[in-house]
Amino acid sequence: MKSVLSCLGLVIIMASCRSTKKIGTAIAKKDTTAAQTVISDARKDSLAFIQHTLQAINANKLDFTTFTAKVNIDYRDAADKNYDVNATVRMYKDSAIWISANAILGIEALRALITKDSVKIIDKLNKSYTARSVDYLQEVTALPLDLTTIQNLLLGNPVFLDSNVVSYNRTGDAIALLSLGQWFKNLLTIGDGDKLLQHSKLDDINIARSRTADLTYTDYENKKGFPFATKRRILISEKKKLDIKLDFKQYERNGDVSFPFSIPKNYERN
Repeated sequence: MKSVLSCLGLVIIMASCRSTKKIGTAIAKKDTTAAQTVISDARKDSLAFIQHTLQAINANKLDFTTFTAKVNIDYRDAADKNYDVNATVRMYKDSAIWISANAILGIEALRALITKDSVKIIDKLNKSYTARSVDYLQEVTALPLDLTTIQNLLLGNPVFLDSNVVSYNRTGDAIALLSLGQWFKNLLTIGDGDKLLQHSKLDDINIARSRTADLTYTDYENKKGFPFATKRRILISEKKKLDIKLDFKQYERNGDVSFPFSIPKNYERN
């Protein structure tokens, strides 16, 4: 997977270099100044297009104060065990994520509360309680996750997208931007017309690691006054492999929310 992104980025960059070189060679024989002007204008056009595209992506980000949703989660973990649960998600921006997951027959199996600093989980099936720092999320997923990143994932906003865009490609009805950030190279694909997020391919900047993530956003609808991808797929691979499918059945923005989270006295702490 990593080689695919590397090759694509290389092809884009090489194609750009070849194009520029041809323009420069053809005109330089007649007028070097004119060639420099053409190259400079082409670069300005490219930078302007990238800037315009980033602005459109930011304009499409779903903003919120609170958010609630009911979502079906199909989760396959590193041991190849599959879990299919229905979950209720509640969020308060930059503050908390509350999740209640139901097992068979609608029995609540798990309740979680994620804040900026901590992750707390009540396992009702095994009558246990886990409390960790937010770094626990990174241990479980092999991604540098924090509260804001998880909220953006659930909202369908782009994650790990840096303004340092090194190349772009425009084909058919899609635009692909390749950015280099602190953690990842991100090959982000959006619709050329609606500028809605379609796909994000992440590869670790650190070449010593083989960490990759593949995020897909589909089945957009606009029933609540904003476009929302009701289906997502998240594939993560390093030493562990995770496959997560999210199917949103209901969602609401800026309503009342509460985060009930009480730990029974007889629960064992992990």
